[in-house]
Amino acid sequence: MIEIKKAVQTFFLFLGVLGAAALISTGTPGTRTAYAFSAPESFSELAEAARPGVVNIRTVKTIKGGSPVFRHFFGNPFGGKQNPFDEFFGPFQGDGHQRDFKQRSLGSGFIIDGDGFIVTNNHVIEDADQIKVILSDDKEFDAEMVGRDPKTDLALIRIKGAKNLKPLELGNSERLKVGTWVVAIGSPFGLEQTVTAGIVSAKGRIIGSGPYDDFIQTDASINPGNSGGPLLNMDGEVVGINTAIIASGQGIGFAIPINMAKGIIDQLKDNGEVTRGWLGVGIQDLTPELAEYYDLKAEKGVLVTQVFEGDPADNAGVKVNDIILSVDGKSVSTGRELSAKIANTPVGSKTRLELIRDGREKSLTVTLAKRDDDEKIVASRSRGNDELGIEVTDLDSDIARRFGIDAKENGVLVTDVKDESLAQAADLRPGDIIKEINRNAVKDRKGFVRLMKKNDDSDTVQLLVKRRNAGYLVLKIERE
Repeated sequence: MIEIKKAVQTFFLFLGVLGAAALISTGTPGTRTAYAFSAPESFSELAEAARPGVVNIRTVKTIKGGSPVFRHFFGNPFGGKQNPFDEFFGPFQGDGHQRDFKQRSLGSGFIIDGDGFIVTNNHVIEDADQIKVILSDDKEFDAEMVGRDPKTDLALIRIKGAKNLKPLELGNSERLKVGTWVVAIGSPFGLEQTVTAGIVSAKGRIIGSGPYDDFIQTDASINPGNSGGPLLNMDGEVVGINTAIIASGQGIGFAIPINMAKGIIDQLKDNGEVTRGWLGVGIQDLTPELAEYYDLKAEKGVLVTQVFEGDPADNAGVKVNDIILSVDGKSVSTGRELSAKIANTPVGSKTRLELIRDGREKSLTVTLAKRDDDEKIVASRSRGNDELGIEVTDLDSDIARRFGIDAKENGVLVTDVKDESLAQAADLRPGDIIKEINRNAVKDRKGFVRLMKKNDDSDTVQLLVKRRNAGYLVLKIERE
């Protein structure tokens, strides 16, 4: 534990001069009391003690077919099969194929034990062909992948042969208060062992990066390259893992709370992967209107909108329109809270749900199953169209929630597009919602198949597609 000397600095408000501290009335006429502000005298002792536990991570990954920049500037901007620039420069390779591109990236991480285990972000090492770790004494080691969890953007790697490692101590992020001082250490822009300080600006931030968003927001300077590095409290304990920034918002950074990361790190260390509990329900947050409709005294709980047949909730007797109030005695106010509590509960656990049904409180015990990957669930419900080269699925509430779209949408969701297919040539993409085929509405997967068969003889099939962040598009399938 690092003890940081703190000095009390008192600032007074002098009109037109300092404007640094607020003075308030004590209640006694004619008297005022000045607030005293406490600030660290120095961060040097903390930084000196923590630096040996922070590492720089450098990765190399292979991008097939050239870099995005290469394709942007040297691909065919006119959409035809022949590149017009070939007339002047010739093809870049005799066989017409672009060469693979080696992409290098930088990140940070921190040591958690003497055996060489290091925590970082998944996006720092994802798909890397080579991972190198540079310690604070400039010694360099090859690292191996232990496990990663894309849903929370966490990863665990390991180096072997390093001696006298100095792991950082993990703290308690639940005790972290808004306004308290924190320190970030990492390698922004490749500048190793950079120390920045700030305060906790907010907790529980949701930034849309994944289903388990629960970030610590800080104004400690965080930049590209800080990803995976530790956010420390004033005792030198890791309270967060620096992960994200807002490109347009200077001085705003986000860190994964260490309490959420601990269980994931343990699973990665023991099993190399993360398993999460699965309840098997579609859910919705309660609105004031819903609370009034169900005659609830308070707007608390999560409404069950769907129960998947054969899943744990169904087996335990959970029904549509039940309102889940708590999980194992811990109250839930939003669907995100419920999902997080269930996901963090071990598979096979008997979990007690307190809920309201028809105005009466009820208790049920559910044995949680393993949550499958989103891709596996989507694939199990998808059906292909061999001619187009796509996979589509119905838009039930579960699939809609996973892809961040409205479950009330009509249409089918594109879950996969095969390379060199008609669909790819038409720029159809996974995540697109097919709304119409040749101006005929598509309500579900069966309707999609029926309409495609109806247009078997058409040389051109027009698809009205809704694409996230792009709106409605008309794409043409050209049959040869």
